[in-house]
Amino acid sequence: MKIVSVNVNGIRAAGRKGFYDWIAKEQPDVVCMQELKAQPDQITDALYHPEGYHTYFHSAEKKGYSGVGIYSLAEPENVQEGLGWKDFDSEGRYLQVDYPDLSIVSLYMPSGSSKEERQDFKYVVMDRFESVLKEMQKQDREWIICGDWNIAHKKIDIKNWRGNQKNSGFLPEERAWMDWLFDEAGFVDAFRAVDGREEQYTWWSNRGQAWANNTGWRIDYHVVTPGLAQKVVRANIYKEERFSDHAPLTLEYDI
Repeated sequence: MKIVSVNVNGIRAAGRKGFYDWIAKEQPDVVCMQELKAQPDQITDALYHPEGYHTYFHSAEKKGYSGVGIYSLAEPENVQEGLGWKDFDSEGRYLQVDYPDLSIVSLYMPSGSSKEERQDFKYVVMDRFESVLKEMQKQDREWIICGDWNIAHKKIDIKNWRGNQKNSGFLPEERAWMDWLFDEAGFVDAFRAVDGREEQYTWWSNRGQAWANNTGWRIDYHVVTPGLAQKVVRANIYKEERFSDHAPLTLEYDI
């Protein structure tokens, strides 16, 4: 089962850059997208509904902002938009599809880089999300939470770790929360289950020569329940083409 997670930084912009040609070539089973930056009535064109896929979008109320989507070859038994938190759901940050023994989520965690209030909101969401994650672990099913978590976990996950310790996305509190996620909460960083190399980044700032110099961050993840950790066959960060300031993260599972 091939599953892609990608922050498209505008689904229409990604479409113009060849994103859908790449999907047609790759033929993933599921594509989880973040940062659609589009309302439903702006993405009715057939381009945004690839042939053979069931299409689900959860847009933000604010135009040109946030939003998540999922393409799935298999029709899910259930689709859930949001988590019942008005401030979070209005920004279109959580979309879940359920199959008989597996649930897949497209998650877009808030960024705190723009201003202090957004960092405070990020902490609130992280705190609330703990109970959701604990509940997931109690259920008799496997989970794959794909998405832009907006946190680089360890020094290996960011090029300039020394200079970013006071920046949102690499703050000690955020990294400690990721420790909690992978240690106490019992989830697994699926990419790291098969690839322990340095300089494996998924996002590059548009400032300076970040892309050219590979000054990146690994902030896009497949976070999975332990039962799937041994079923990761391979992982790939696709960098041959650029559809966004993020690269698609593809994992293949033996399920």
